[in-house]
Amino acid sequence: MNASTEQVISGLEGVLACESSVTFLDGLADPSVLEYRGYNIHEIAETTSFEEIAHLMLVGTLPTAVELAAFDAKLKANRALPPEAARLLDMLPKAAHPMATLRTVVSLIGALDPRQEEKDGPANLAKAIRLTALFPTIVAAQHRVGQGQQIVEADPSLGHAANYLYMLNGERATDVAIRTIDTALNLYAEHELNASTFAVRVAVGTLSDLYSAIVAGIAALKGPLHGGAADDSIDVLREIGSVANVEAWVDKAFAEKRLISGFGHRVYKTGDARTPHLRNMCRELAASSSNAELVEIALATEDAVRSRKRLVANVDFYAAAVLYYLGFPLNLFTNFVASSRIVGWSAHALEQYEHNRIIRPRGRYVGPREQEFVTLDRR
Repeated sequence: MNASTEQVISGLEGVLACESSVTFLDGLADPSVLEYRGYNIHEIAETTSFEEIAHLMLVGTLPTAVELAAFDAKLKANRALPPEAARLLDMLPKAAHPMATLRTVVSLIGALDPRQEEKDGPANLAKAIRLTALFPTIVAAQHRVGQGQQIVEADPSLGHAANYLYMLNGERATDVAIRTIDTALNLYAEHELNASTFAVRVAVGTLSDLYSAIVAGIAALKGPLHGGAADDSIDVLREIGSVANVEAWVDKAFAEKRLISGFGHRVYKTGDARTPHLRNMCRELAASSSNAELVEIALATEDAVRSRKRLVANVDFYAAAVLYYLGFPLNLFTNFVASSRIVGWSAHALEQYEHNRIIRPRGRYVGPREQEFVTLDRR
């Protein structure tokens, strides 16, 4: 078929770009289905640790107790922030976008790795484990430096989620907070060929190194139509202010053709498979919060939007409220997503390296053709 007559699929919607064994997603089923390597998200989100999910993503199987202990030891051995990265955090402007800072630090970490250009399976797996361990350290350090506080070193006695909160706040978290962060990390760990994951696979497709591919994923996640949506969702709830304002606010937003952050999804039509878990966690956290009305505003807004436009609340809508209740810094919501999605990005990167073909679509040209060239002295 001639290139000029081929169908253009805007945004590549519905286009199958690869075969993958990482995630199954059916957003048309009712209820929608999300599986990590064949395991239903509803069975594993609240019952497993993030270390188990990371092993599932990167190694391909849920670990045995012995395998989990060995994997956890590797994660703990890779938590320490390189001193050069700590100095870079001090140098970067405090007003810089947090995702831009994360992107820059990961670039430096890659440049410092003498094995950066090694692309065999064991080398890439080692890098993926290192980055999975380092992302929470970087995010927590960003917060500490931004607050003018000392960076908190990792505690090897703590699990991944518990240590994340410890490095962030400098104190041991409650069991409820740890379990909530673990679940949120599990829910954000992977989500098929979203924009950032596709960006990772495109970079790997050129046989670039894993660090560069992950930086591409961070750059894509930074956008407000992707991971940045979590940042804006909490602002929506604050703007509404109270349950009494919800109906009028939603009507006004639709009348102004305003996009409401946290609603709608390219692949989910019957509801985001991850949302029920975060909605329930919101309710639980609100019960012991001084701002319990926040979750009531969220629930009422979800009902109002669905009744008017049949738009579903996606995972970001309630994730923002969950992290807010936990005291997670509001400006680091997207960075939190990245600290989870690193395992999904890496899983797809490893898969792309193993079955690689450069990703090179075509574009339909719509500009002028066969124009007469005029030399500079005649223009």
